[in-house]
Amino acid sequence: MKKAFSIKNLKLSVEKKNIVKGISLEIPEGEIHALMGPNGSGKSTLAQAAMGHPRYQIDSGSIKIDGKEISNLSPDERAHLGLFLSFQYPSEIPGVSLLNFLRTSYNQTKRTAENPISVSDFKKLAKEKLDLLQMYPDFLRRSINDGFSGGEKKRAEILQLLILDPEYAILDETDSGLDVDALRIVAEGINAIHSGSNTGILLITHYQRILEYITPDKVHIMVDGKIIKSGDAELARRIEKDGYKGIIKK
Repeated sequence: MKKAFSIKNLKLSVEKKNIVKGISLEIPEGEIHALMGPNGSGKSTLAQAAMGHPRYQIDSGSIKIDGKEISNLSPDERAHLGLFLSFQYPSEIPGVSLLNFLRTSYNQTKRTAENPISVSDFKKLAKEKLDLLQMYPDFLRRSINDGFSGGEKKRAEILQLLILDPEYAILDETDSGLDVDALRIVAEGINAIHSGSNTGILLITHYQRILEYITPDKVHIMVDGKIIKSGDAELARRIEKDGYKGIIKK
């Protein structure tokens, strides 16, 4: 069986308004696909629906992980099957430490209830990932995203990605709000999970700049709820030069 995260002929609506109008994508394990497009094209709607957000109505089509239909599953069931979503706007959760959250999540997805990872062993695992992202260990004692800068929130999302080590990851505008140094560090984290675990990645972005550090296998352009063009990394460079309007005209 071919291992892949796949979306076929997917149509989505919000409050009876059709947003995604027949999308088909397949991200095999080990591949990075960039999904690009202007504001309002439906990229984040696609990401949220793929993870099971109840606000989005699936009108038709399928979402599968390694051939298994998941469109009827809850978000936690999708996570257990190996799907991860990095949010465009991560929520703040005061009173819940990042350490406890990550360790609990790790034990739910990577360990059985009878064989949880100890706090000390988890701290060793977390420190390795923190070092990669140039983050200090005391970061884990802070409440989730509470008082975090924009860059810290995005690094925290990639920290979750590295620790949870999913089969497939959807990264929704992970590069937004990052300065040049933070962008490079976040990109290094994404490359690390891709090369170390063969994770399939759908990288959603407006801009080509993160693709200066991450080389996608394929680039897809989404406009008005549809994918209008697909190609290799050169397509992203053309967008940087000509803009989306230039691509649409061609």
